[in-house]
Amino acid sequence: MWEPGANAPAVRRNRSLIAVLMIVIACQGAVALGMPRAERHESHEEIDQLEEIWRSAILERDARAMDSLLSDDYLAITARGTLMSREQTLAGLRNGAIRFTSLKISDRKVRFYGTTAVVTSRADVNGVTPLGAVVGAYRYTRVYVRNNAGAWKIVSFEASRVTGHARNNRAVSQDH
Repeated sequence: MWEPGANAPAVRRNRSLIAVLMIVIACQGAVALGMPRAERHESHEEIDQLEEIWRSAILERDARAMDSLLSDDYLAITARGTLMSREQTLAGLRNGAIRFTSLKISDRKVRFYGTTAVVTSRADVNGVTPLGAVVGAYRYTRVYVRNNAGAWKIVSFEASRVTGHARNNRAVSQDH
């Protein structure tokens, strides 16, 4: 026989479970949407500034500025597929093995994934690296991670040469 209040503990448990599930769903929705709008805007400006510092450091062979940008475990993959460590990059700037006379950046996109920022851009360059001349159009991806101190550090870089048939390519939307 049913008695009023006999299932009260089960009802309270179910209500608590529903409340917890609603909080989890809300948190997952917030994570899926990325960072809050105001924080996203500030971080976007920060990354844009860091990209300009990087550009100036390359053009001016400023190893000190570059040192402040790179994480200890930084690794670059050049357009020729070779790896360059943080130490190799800084040494190349210091000894003149890395020299750029022009570096025009366009089509920059910055996306955020929590404490990670992914930058993609096009770079029209003229310079020299330890591997030889670097002239023409390249697309690159640079990955920043916000460290425990709150500073954005570059952890990865990869460049690809833009070939004649790919000069004006754009990202293709996957929305149907």
